[in-house]
Amino acid sequence: MELSLLDLAAFAGAIGFVVVFSMYKSRSGGATGEDYFLAGRGLTWPLIGLSIVAANLSTEQFVGMAGQGAGNVGLAVGNWQLTGAVGVVVVAFVFLPRFLRAGIYTMPEYLEYRYNTWARALMAVYTIIIYVLVTTATVLYSGALTLHTIFGLPLTGSVWLIGGVAAVYTVWGGLKAVAWADLIQGAGLLLGGLLTMVLGFQAVGGVDAFFAHNADRLHMILPADHPVLPWTGLLAGMWIPIFYYCGLNQFIVQRALAAKSLRQGQLGVIFAGGLWLLVPFFIVFPGIMAAQLYGGTLSSPDQAYPTLLREIIPRGLRGLMLAALAGAVISSIASMLNSASTVFTMDLYRRYAHPGAPQGLLVGMGRAATLVFLVMGCLIAPFLANPRFEGIFNYIQEFQGYISPGILAVFVFGFAVPRAPAFSGVAALLLAPAVYGGLQWGMGDVAYLHRMAITFGVALAAMAVMTLIAPAREPRVLPVREEMDMRTDKVAVAAAAAVFAGIGVFYAVFW
Repeated sequence: MELSLLDLAAFAGAIGFVVVFSMYKSRSGGATGEDYFLAGRGLTWPLIGLSIVAANLSTEQFVGMAGQGAGNVGLAVGNWQLTGAVGVVVVAFVFLPRFLRAGIYTMPEYLEYRYNTWARALMAVYTIIIYVLVTTATVLYSGALTLHTIFGLPLTGSVWLIGGVAAVYTVWGGLKAVAWADLIQGAGLLLGGLLTMVLGFQAVGGVDAFFAHNADRLHMILPADHPVLPWTGLLAGMWIPIFYYCGLNQFIVQRALAAKSLRQGQLGVIFAGGLWLLVPFFIVFPGIMAAQLYGGTLSSPDQAYPTLLREIIPRGLRGLMLAALAGAVISSIASMLNSASTVFTMDLYRRYAHPGAPQGLLVGMGRAATLVFLVMGCLIAPFLANPRFEGIFNYIQEFQGYISPGILAVFVFGFAVPRAPAFSGVAALLLAPAVYGGLQWGMGDVAYLHRMAITFGVALAAMAVMTLIAPAREPRVLPVREEMDMRTDKVAVAAAAAVFAGIGVFYAVFW
């Protein structure tokens, strides 16, 4: 794709504005750990919602999810976002009140209060490994692949370019800078997705022509023997990564933990859930369009969305579209880096290496950790071009299988069974990765969602047996933030009902 001087100016101006604006808004936000890692616990619902959307939607979705839409999954890959919308509503009313009442910084911190320090340390290590080796690396790679495919930029150079821009404002202002950048980039991302969908419909001959040609791809429910997303997996296994991702995943939940009140946190995550309903239209539809238009020329399904952009975006808008895509990548990278540095600093460094560390040192350690994790992700990302990974979305899903079932089991069982002993949480966190690894080795032909469901069930069963044999003498006492307004607003309930109604309509149309 050829870029005019106007396109280049639009791209540079948009990215530059986001960086400068976010740094300005966070100019006084790094004095304490609470300021740097949780934006002073002062975020309102629009910032929370758009920041969650921007953190979640990246070229990981534009490349990986659109790729599965172009491949053998079709519209059904949108189940991830629709069930995610259900997940955030459940999180808003079940998980979030517990977390805000306790006043925690991180998800691992909650496990120390509920179980013990070993549970906290294990989850912290798992979280950092997943963020650095998997999610940060895949987002960097998918973003670089998009720039390479569309604009011919070198793959490795694009990785470092994206990472460097994200690092500038993340290191400077922490979560506050990330949230303000997300506000702008999330809005740009949604507008860019809308533009791509509209131009895509024009390219395939209109809405009616698209639906007629792709009738077999436009179903949310797939047969039970489907190798990637069977309906049985949707019912049994998909809820495990969804509830983990929406409710226990630091880089998503951290925004809600920074809310001014429960009301603001609930409205924010429900707002994000409503926006997620647009993803099948803005990401999956274009992937299917690319398969219709260029299916015979795509070297892999992951090339679908970038190829569509290269072919349909007119001159004059290419720079803005490039900025929207780059902004999506940068937002996600910034969020992951900030969350990984938060977990490292608060759950490992402050807890074990330097318990009495002053606030300035904690902020400095968070900034240093951000840079180290970025370098590690940039070094790993180019290796994901190896075909053996079978697409980045598959790579992410398989790795998540090692950690999400055990972590979800530990939280859910801890919520439901007050007398669960401390050692049961540690045992489940150690057992689950071993079980999933064994299933992956011995049952590789079984859909990974089914393997997740089995792993989750085994972890719960193990915790139940341990509790029956040696229950805790007294329930664990969690801290309480008396100053936090914990009232649930009627508007939040109405918003949740509207999200559920939207999901119901979508399934009714595309069953």
